[in-house]
Amino acid sequence: MHNMSGLYFLTPGAANLAFPDPRHAPHNLVAVGGDLRPERLLQGYRQGIFPWYSPGDPILWWSPDPRGVLLPNEAHVARSLRKTFRRHRGGLRFAFDSAFGEVLQACAAPRAREAGTWITPEMAAAYLALHRLGHAHSLELWAGSALVGGLYGVALGGVFYGESMFSRITDASKLVLVMLARQLAAWDFALIDTQFLTPHLASMGAREIPRELFLDLLPMALELPGRPGAWQLELEAEHVF
Repeated sequence: MHNMSGLYFLTPGAANLAFPDPRHAPHNLVAVGGDLRPERLLQGYRQGIFPWYSPGDPILWWSPDPRGVLLPNEAHVARSLRKTFRRHRGGLRFAFDSAFGEVLQACAAPRAREAGTWITPEMAAAYLALHRLGHAHSLELWAGSALVGGLYGVALGGVFYGESMFSRITDASKLVLVMLARQLAAWDFALIDTQFLTPHLASMGAREIPRELFLDLLPMALELPGRPGAWQLELEAEHVF
């Protein structure tokens, strides 16, 4: 690992998995290169760093300032969202980890290309590996046998690092985010990392905080017991919406 113009260049396959301290990074982009081994990915998340890059580019590692976050107990359930759920008259069903690969595929599908080109085959394989190890999880929304919405991310301790979500019916991504937040609150998770803040996320209760504050919050949140292994939904959607 060496420094050039404030960026660190990581060596693929190197035994040393440490990243530079993002507190001292002059940019949102803190490192380039390396690999997507589970060990390196998990070390990055523990330090508040995640990969995001386009096909054909080297692996780029980010720690944005400011950082988008959502506190699980602050997720906003709009009246219109309750109406959306009830309009389907019990025809919607949520589940954890029942179709991780399908959710990953849907998030990378052409309809999401503007925001999803970074889910390259290499990235998809890396997160599937994390899922098999019990660190990456998906929350699915089903209408009968049809997958109509979902999200996925990485969980360490009491932190859920959100990666991507998709909708095939109106408000599906909002429904899964609220359901996730409510379940994580019940499990005493401290933080949902949204990475960046969008108007969509802001409407759900997410906010921006300085990178330094995010990095201050991480250690205690990571010390929480979390939920290692496969997840099962414990809340009833009817009690949430």
